[in-house]
Amino acid sequence: MKTINFLNTRIQVITQKELLKNLKKGVLITPNVDHLVKLQKDKDFYDVYQKAEWVVCDSKILYLMSKLLKDPLPEAIPGSSFFTAYYMYHKDDTDCKIFLLGAAEGIAEKAKRNINEKVGREIVVGAHSPSYGFEKKEAECEELIKIVNESGANVVLVGVGAPKQEKWIMKYRDKMPNVDVFMALGATIDFEAGTLKRAPMIWQKCGMEWLYRVIKEPKRLFKRYFVDDMQFFYYFTKQLLGIYKNPFEK
Repeated sequence: MKTINFLNTRIQVITQKELLKNLKKGVLITPNVDHLVKLQKDKDFYDVYQKAEWVVCDSKILYLMSKLLKDPLPEAIPGSSFFTAYYMYHKDDTDCKIFLLGAAEGIAEKAKRNINEKVGREIVVGAHSPSYGFEKKEAECEELIKIVNESGANVVLVGVGAPKQEKWIMKYRDKMPNVDVFMALGATIDFEAGTLKRAPMIWQKCGMEWLYRVIKEPKRLFKRYFVDDMQFFYYFTKQLLGIYKNPFEK
């Protein structure tokens, strides 16, 4: 599949329609500006990216920036809206069985009920909200693996924030042999539960959904977007000038 280079990762040139048709196996991760900044310093996160089968642009900003490159992306595919499209695409496919892992206590179960009611069948077969810091608790991770395996799910959405969710999937994917597709999709479970609202469509279309989220959650997101993520434009300018170097390549 054709890809384009954004700093030290390659993003697949694909539309949502093509992704829905072809996503049958593998790990899906959805890079945005924040991911690309983290990928400059976090070697473990970088290694996860190298192993993922599906690396798809989540960000309208990255989509717009890609127009400055030789081969621009055809569109942005925000993970939260993609997941809704995914389960609606598979609503009549009884072989599609989804497990939701993430969000605060009770929210995954609420998302499960909402989705199943919307689809009209039990497409989501399990949901679980892990404890804070669960990824550092081996016993809890083993219990989560057991819960997923016993659910019969073949699609697992992990929504606990990056890079935690991507690292957890890659570390434990082999212990869930019946799962065909893993999705690392951040706040998607909260959106499906209705506890977190997406930006109005006009904000989404003009690439300002990130600003809407900052306004809604300033304490949590201000530093991320206005301090940390601003580094992206420095690195990307270096790429355009041909002087960017991957920090993890000798």
